[in-house]
Amino acid sequence: MNSVLDAAQIQAANERLADQIWETQEGGVIHLVGIRSRGDEVAERVFELLRRKGAQVRLGILDISLYRDDYEHLSSNPTLQSSEIDFPVDGAHIVLVDDVIFTGRTIRAALDALFDYGRPAKVDLAVLIDRGHRELPVEPRFVGKHLPTERMDRVDVSLQRTDGKESVEIITPQ
Repeated sequence: MNSVLDAAQIQAANERLADQIWETQEGGVIHLVGIRSRGDEVAERVFELLRRKGAQVRLGILDISLYRDDYEHLSSNPTLQSSEIDFPVDGAHIVLVDDVIFTGRTIRAALDALFDYGRPAKVDLAVLIDRGHRELPVEPRFVGKHLPTERMDRVDVSLQRTDGKESVEIITPQ
């Protein structure tokens, strides 16, 4: 196990995400939608940083449990949680937020779930960590930190509210 980011570095990556989103804002409301779980906590942090900058920003949370295509690879059944999107998705510019992007399959599932709420005018992707190794043609527009990894490595993001600590670790199989 190799710890690669501590609390201060995670905060810096969140600030980088907020700055990138702020710089490309085209006016109007920014609609952040965090993917459960941990993408929602990243989205909440970015939401607060954007509010401090004076942005008009809305926050939604998306549960993609029923949209995943990897049930047979999971060690346990996913826990169903609620989605909380209290703004119209139709015609909105959505910034989908997750903690780590790897193959792109989670984002595909999130897009399927999001489109059940309506048809956005545009969807951008913001991720705390981009570790590469895509299987689908999905690339984030906003990245907090690029983290080179080997394909078989596992990247574990721990966030305070969800996990009780702040860290990003790379776990290399033995």
